[in-house]
Amino acid sequence: MTSLVVVLIPGTGVLYTVATGLFIGKRASVFAAIGCTLGIIPALLASALGLAAVFHTSAIAFQLVKYIGAAYLLYLAWQMWRSSSSLSVANEGSNKGYLDVMVKGFLLNILNPKLSIFFLAFLPQFIPASAQSALVSMFTLGGVFMALTFAVFLLYGFLSGLFSEYIVKSDKLSVLIQRVFASSFAALGVKLALSERA
Repeated sequence: MTSLVVVLIPGTGVLYTVATGLFIGKRASVFAAIGCTLGIIPALLASALGLAAVFHTSAIAFQLVKYIGAAYLLYLAWQMWRSSSSLSVANEGSNKGYLDVMVKGFLLNILNPKLSIFFLAFLPQFIPASAQSALVSMFTLGGVFMALTFAVFLLYGFLSGLFSEYIVKSDKLSVLIQRVFASSFAALGVKLALSERA
C-alpha cells in the first residue's frame, strides 16, 4: 500500500508517460511505462549493493548525477517546446520511435539520484528481521515496487491516450498542452538542480 501511494504521486515518470500518451498515443505510452519501470533497476541494484550510500555520503557523486539529470529534463523541455505544433497520432507506428520513447523514460529514472537514495531509505524498512537473505528480500520488494509502477504508469498512459485524438484535432489546444508539459519538465529540472541530499 505504501508503494502504491508513492507510485501514484505524479513525478517525472508519470509526467513523461502521460505526455507520451497524449501526443503520440496509447501504444507509445506502454513503451514509456516500460522505459520508466526499467529505469528503476539501476537504483534498486545500487541500493541492494550499497552503492546508493555513495550518493548519500559523497557530495560530488550526488551533484554530478543530479546536474546531469536536471540538464536532461531541461533538454526534454526545450525539445517539447520547440516542437510545439499541431500533432498527428498517425505517425506512432515506428519501432525506432518506440525505442526512443523507452530509452528516454529509462534515462529519466537513472539520472535521478534521489531515486537511489529513496530506495536506500525506503525498502529496507520492510525487510523482516527474520529474513534469511536481506538481498533476496530487497529484490523481492523492488520487484513488487516495479510491478506497481508499471501497472500505474500503464493506467496513466491509457487514460491520457483516450484524450489524445481530441487534443490533436485542436491546433491551439495541442500547442498549449505541449507548452504546459514543456514548462513542467523545465520546472522539475530546476527543482532537481536546486535539491539537496536527503
